[in-house]
Amino acid sequence: MDTVLHLGAQTIVPIANRHPLSTFDSNIRGTWTLLEACRRSPTVRQIVVASSDKAYGDSEQLPYREDAPLRGRHPYDVSKSCADLLAQAYAATYQLPVAISRCGNLYGGGDLNWNRVIPGTIRSILRGTPPVIRSDGSMVRDYFYVEDGVSAYLLLAEHLARDSSLAGDAFNFSNEHPISVLELVEQIRALMGAQELKPVVLNQAMHEVPRQYLDASKATARLGWQPRYDLAEGLQRTIAWYRAFFQEQPHGVEVSG
Repeated sequence: MDTVLHLGAQTIVPIANRHPLSTFDSNIRGTWTLLEACRRSPTVRQIVVASSDKAYGDSEQLPYREDAPLRGRHPYDVSKSCADLLAQAYAATYQLPVAISRCGNLYGGGDLNWNRVIPGTIRSILRGTPPVIRSDGSMVRDYFYVEDGVSAYLLLAEHLARDSSLAGDAFNFSNEHPISVLELVEQIRALMGAQELKPVVLNQAMHEVPRQYLDASKATARLGWQPRYDLAEGLQRTIAWYRAFFQEQPHGVEVSG
């Protein structure tokens, strides 16, 4: 094994707010455990640690650029800031060949965490029920299709294998198309022909940054990276996956969530 992609984490913000210790254990201790194992391995040649736009925390300077400080304040954000800094520390102190990817909100087929806005909205519409928005809908985010995310991780690993000077470096990956939650839900409703299903806005989200989005110009300039899918294309592919998924469920079997 010469390439390690560290993608493991507890990724649900409300869970982190309710259970911070398990999130810290998974996201922080899990990261140093992996990095230490890689440091002691004679075969590992390059490592990509999946950080997040959440590592930046709240900032008045948007979009985030890679030289912005990492200052998460709430449990999930702090866990990502810490994991990111750990990767940088291992690169600087032990010359570990590790680089960091910082992506927006990944989405796509296969995500069964129904409290996330995209799978939850699609499932509700397929059931013929109004989608539920747990925030007030005004939060602005990057939404990044999972196949573009995979391509970004692999591209960064390939460049790190050829250029050791990238060790300790971080790269933002984004479509650079920030959108509010309400706008996103409206786009999904339009793509699925469900304008009659008005969203239910709960306004219950807590300890979340109101606006987060990324500048990906560094990845474009240094890695030659470009996304393959815009938001509409990614959503269409995602909707198609969930349609097929629910059609394949045995009659009467409920998918939990």
